[in-house]
Amino acid sequence: MFKTAVLACAIAAACAANVHPREHYEKAFFEHITKYNLNLKDGADFIKRLSVFANNFDLIEKHNADGTQSFKMGLNRFSHLTYDEWIDEVKIGGTRIPNLRRNADAPQHTAPADVSANPTSVNWVTSGAVTPVKNQGNCGSCWSFSTTGALEGAYYIKYKDLQSFSEQQLVSCDTKGGDSGCNGGWMDDAFTFVKNNGGITTEAQYPYTSGTTGSSGSCQTSGYTNNANVAPKSYTDVQTGSVSALESAVAKQPVSIAIQANQLAFQHYSGGVLTGTCGQRLDHGVLLAGYGEENGTKYWLVKNSWGPSWGEDGYIKILRSDDDLCGVLDAPSYPNL
Repeated sequence: MFKTAVLACAIAAACAANVHPREHYEKAFFEHITKYNLNLKDGADFIKRLSVFANNFDLIEKHNADGTQSFKMGLNRFSHLTYDEWIDEVKIGGTRIPNLRRNADAPQHTAPADVSANPTSVNWVTSGAVTPVKNQGNCGSCWSFSTTGALEGAYYIKYKDLQSFSEQQLVSCDTKGGDSGCNGGWMDDAFTFVKNNGGITTEAQYPYTSGTTGSSGSCQTSGYTNNANVAPKSYTDVQTGSVSALESAVAKQPVSIAIQANQLAFQHYSGGVLTGTCGQRLDHGVLLAGYGEENGTKYWLVKNSWGPSWGEDGYIKILRSDDDLCGVLDAPSYPNL
């Protein structure tokens, strides 16, 4: 009885400084626990998570009530985590410093002479060149998902066959150059690995496990077959800082990009076009799957690797402009099959 009373008081205190009555947050939090199958250690853990959830709930509600915002926030699988816990959960920082990794000898994709030749919009998702959204889990392997996404798109465009390629093979076997499994990597180096490796195998033959183990794992050398047709002849770096060059590149095929994603907006993003303040300290590899315009705001369509329950079914729209929001324009590249 005494312990129950103490717990009840602690729960009440956890939400005392929030906008709504405690019951409001408790109901939403229980739904959150069920939806995402959370395993809470004990009563103290429940109280801590409820408090964090309530604070995030209020932050999201306040943001969405601001009529000047071009994007929405929403509850998702990260809503019971503090900002620092979320950063650790998704292992942001899984790309290497691009200005140290870009190859001056790589072919360059530059802006077209006639900018009006670029399509007004591109969507490789609806065109069938993009596999379903994947989840990197508790491993800094974003670079491998960006790499396979670009390879999958290029392969589909050339062979009209959508294959899901193995991130785990990259994470476990691509250990030279700048790639370090769960400790980060760089897409250009991964394209080079696939070229030198004579291709890459499929997700089905070499499934992803590092998201649950949190480790890169040892390289398996048997039990699968590499697809030699996906070995790129080379890769192309897109002209840095040019909207028209990147539009031209993604009109050709999906493009690997790196962005700065360690922003609170990324933790809670649920839809619309991300605008506002975002730097260019690149820390996350993703796939540029197209571009378009929504309610008068131009955007880049970006496929993330945090699962389909995050964002807009796993995607985020980022402002498309010369302001280079989140560093989208800083280091794009794509494989040449």
